[in-house]
Amino acid sequence: MRIRFATEKDIEGIARVHVESWRSTYQGIIAESVLSNLTMEGRIKKWAQIFERGQSDSVIYVLEDEDGMINGFFHGGKSRQPELGYDAELYTIYLLQEVQGLGYGRQLFDTFVDTLKQWDYSSFMVWVLEDNTSLHFYKKLGGHVIASKEIKIGEELLTEVALGWGKDEEA
Repeated sequence: MRIRFATEKDIEGIARVHVESWRSTYQGIIAESVLSNLTMEGRIKKWAQIFERGQSDSVIYVLEDEDGMINGFFHGGKSRQPELGYDAELYTIYLLQEVQGLGYGRQLFDTFVDTLKQWDYSSFMVWVLEDNTSLHFYKKLGGHVIASKEIKIGEELLTEVALGWGKDEEA
Protein backbone atom coordinates (compact mmCIF):
# COMPACT_ATOMS: atom_id res chain seq x y z
CA MET A 1 0.00 0.00 0.00
CA ARG A 2 1.14 3.50 -0.70
CA ILE A 3 -0.20 6.93 0.12
CA ARG A 4 -0.13 9.56 -2.60
CA PHE A 5 -1.63 12.89 -3.55
CA ALA A 6 -5.06 12.43 -5.16
CA THR A 7 -5.92 13.59 -8.67
CA GLU A 8 -9.19 13.91 -10.57
CA LYS A 9 -8.57 10.41 -11.96
CA ASP A 10 -9.17 9.13 -8.41
CA ILE A 11 -12.70 10.50 -8.06
CA GLU A 12 -14.46 7.20 -8.76
CA GLY A 13 -12.22 5.28 -6.35
CA ILE A 14 -12.68 7.91 -3.63
CA ALA A 15 -16.46 7.81 -4.15
CA ARG A 16 -16.46 3.99 -3.90
CA VAL A 17 -14.53 4.06 -0.61
CA HIS A 18 -16.80 6.83 0.68
CA VAL A 19 -19.99 4.87 -0.03
CA GLU A 20 -18.69 1.49 1.15
CA SER A 21 -17.12 2.84 4.33
CA TRP A 22 -20.25 4.79 5.25
CA ARG A 23 -22.34 1.64 4.84
CA SER A 24 -20.02 -0.44 7.01
CA THR A 25 -19.00 2.18 9.59
CA TYR A 26 -22.38 3.76 10.19
CA GLN A 27 -24.54 0.64 10.15
CA GLY A 28 -26.60 0.79 13.34
CA ILE A 29 -25.68 4.46 13.86
CA ILE A 30 -27.29 6.14 10.86
CA ALA A 31 -30.72 5.05 9.59
CA GLU A 32 -30.64 2.23 7.04
CA SER A 33 -32.79 4.36 4.71
CA VAL A 34 -30.00 6.97 4.56
CA LEU A 35 -27.26 4.39 4.01
CA SER A 36 -29.20 2.52 1.31
CA ASN A 37 -29.79 5.79 -0.56
CA LEU A 38 -26.07 6.54 -0.88
CA THR A 39 -25.08 6.20 -4.51
CA MET A 40 -21.86 6.15 -6.44
CA GLU A 41 -23.32 8.76 -8.79
CA GLY A 42 -24.04 11.13 -5.90
CA ARG A 43 -20.59 10.71 -4.36
CA ILE A 44 -18.85 11.04 -7.73
CA LYS A 45 -20.71 14.30 -8.29
CA LYS A 46 -19.75 15.57 -4.80
CA TRP A 47 -16.06 14.69 -5.24
CA ALA A 48 -15.97 16.14 -8.76
CA GLN A 49 -17.24 19.43 -7.30
CA ILE A 50 -14.52 19.35 -4.63
CA PHE A 51 -11.82 18.82 -7.24
CA GLU A 52 -13.33 21.52 -9.50
CA ARG A 53 -13.13 24.06 -6.67
CA GLY A 54 -9.42 23.38 -6.42
CA GLN A 55 -7.30 22.64 -3.42
CA SER A 56 -5.55 25.89 -2.58
CA ASP A 57 -6.47 25.53 1.10
CA SER A 58 -7.14 21.78 1.28
CA VAL A 59 -5.56 18.50 0.25
CA ILE A 60 -6.71 14.99 -0.64
CA TYR A 61 -4.52 11.90 -0.38
CA VAL A 62 -5.41 8.32 -1.25
CA LEU A 63 -4.26 4.95 0.02
CA GLU A 64 -3.85 2.57 -2.89
CA ASP A 65 -2.77 -1.05 -3.19
CA GLU A 66 -0.23 -2.48 -5.63
CA ASP A 67 -2.96 -2.83 -8.28
CA GLY A 68 -3.88 0.86 -8.06
CA MET A 69 -7.15 0.18 -6.19
CA ILE A 70 -8.04 2.94 -3.72
CA ASN A 71 -8.63 1.53 -0.23
CA GLY A 72 -8.82 4.77 1.73
CA PHE A 73 -8.41 8.54 1.61
CA PHE A 74 -8.41 11.73 3.59
CA HIS A 75 -9.46 15.28 2.79
CA GLY A 76 -8.43 18.16 5.02
CA GLY A 77 -7.22 21.72 5.14
CA LYS A 78 -8.12 25.11 6.52
CA SER A 79 -10.60 24.97 9.41
CA ARG A 80 -14.22 25.49 8.43
CA GLN A 81 -14.92 26.74 11.96
CA PRO A 82 -12.03 29.00 12.98
CA GLU A 83 -14.11 30.31 15.89
CA LEU A 84 -13.23 27.07 17.69
CA GLY A 85 -9.60 28.23 17.72
CA TYR A 86 -8.04 25.61 15.43
CA ASP A 87 -6.20 26.47 12.21
CA ALA A 88 -6.95 23.33 10.24
CA GLU A 89 -9.45 20.49 10.01
CA LEU A 90 -9.48 16.88 8.93
CA TYR A 91 -12.72 16.94 6.94
CA THR A 92 -12.93 13.23 6.12
CA ILE A 93 -10.86 10.10 6.50
CA TYR A 94 -12.25 6.77 5.35
CA LEU A 95 -10.87 3.27 4.89
CA LEU A 96 -12.52 0.20 3.47
CA GLN A 97 -13.51 -2.15 6.27
CA GLU A 98 -11.07 -4.85 5.12
CA VAL A 99 -8.03 -2.59 5.64
CA GLN A 100 -9.11 -1.09 8.97
CA GLY A 101 -7.05 -2.02 12.01
CA LEU A 102 -3.88 -2.59 9.96
CA GLY A 103 -2.18 0.75 10.64
CA TYR A 104 -3.25 2.50 7.43
CA GLY A 105 -5.53 4.95 9.24
CA ARG A 106 -2.57 6.05 11.35
CA GLN A 107 -0.44 6.41 8.20
CA LEU A 108 -3.09 8.59 6.54
CA PHE A 109 -3.43 10.62 9.75
CA ASP A 110 0.35 11.11 9.94
CA THR A 111 0.43 12.21 6.28
CA PHE A 112 -2.25 14.78 7.07
CA VAL A 113 -0.26 16.06 10.08
CA ASP A 114 2.92 16.29 7.98
CA THR A 115 1.05 18.29 5.34
CA LEU A 116 -0.24 20.70 7.98
CA LYS A 117 3.28 21.25 9.27
CA GLN A 118 4.43 22.11 5.73
CA TRP A 119 1.61 24.66 5.54
CA ASP A 120 2.61 26.13 8.94
CA TYR A 121 -0.65 25.17 10.66
CA SER A 122 -0.19 24.74 14.40
CA SER A 123 -3.47 23.10 15.40
CA PHE A 124 -6.26 21.05 13.87
CA MET A 125 -9.56 19.39 14.64
CA VAL A 126 -11.93 16.71 13.36
CA TRP A 127 -15.68 16.14 13.78
CA VAL A 128 -16.77 12.56 14.56
CA LEU A 129 -20.15 11.05 15.30
CA GLU A 130 -20.22 10.24 19.01
CA ASP A 131 -21.25 6.61 18.34
CA ASN A 132 -18.55 6.04 15.70
CA THR A 133 -15.89 3.62 16.95
CA SER A 134 -13.23 5.81 15.31
CA LEU A 135 -13.73 8.26 18.18
CA HIS A 136 -11.44 5.96 20.19
CA PHE A 137 -8.90 6.01 17.34
CA TYR A 138 -8.67 9.80 17.52
CA LYS A 139 -8.45 9.84 21.31
CA LYS A 140 -5.65 7.27 21.15
CA LEU A 141 -3.82 9.64 18.79
CA GLY A 142 -4.01 12.40 21.38
CA GLY A 143 -7.17 14.23 20.36
CA HIS A 144 -9.19 15.79 23.12
CA VAL A 145 -12.86 16.77 23.01
CA ILE A 146 -13.29 20.49 22.34
CA ALA A 147 -16.96 20.76 21.32
CA SER A 148 -20.11 18.84 20.46
CA LYS A 149 -23.26 19.57 18.51
CA GLU A 150 -26.38 17.88 17.27
CA ILE A 151 -26.68 17.27 13.54
CA LYS A 152 -29.54 15.89 11.50
CA ILE A 153 -28.84 12.96 9.22
CA GLY A 154 -31.97 11.74 7.52
CA GLU A 155 -34.71 12.12 10.11
CA GLU A 156 -32.45 11.50 13.12
CA LEU A 157 -30.63 13.90 15.41
CA LEU A 158 -27.14 12.60 16.19
CA THR A 159 -24.36 13.98 18.35
CA GLU A 160 -21.13 14.95 16.68
CA VAL A 161 -18.00 15.53 18.76
CA ALA A 162 -15.02 17.71 17.78
CA LEU A 163 -11.57 16.60 18.84
CA GLY A 164 -8.58 18.90 18.68
CA TRP A 165 -4.81 18.81 18.65
CA GLY A 166 -2.95 21.97 19.61
CA LYS A 167 0.41 23.34 18.57
CA ASP A 168 2.13 22.12 21.73
CA GLU A 169 0.79 18.56 21.47
CA GLU A 170 2.20 15.63 19.56
CA ALA A 171 -0.05 13.82 17.10
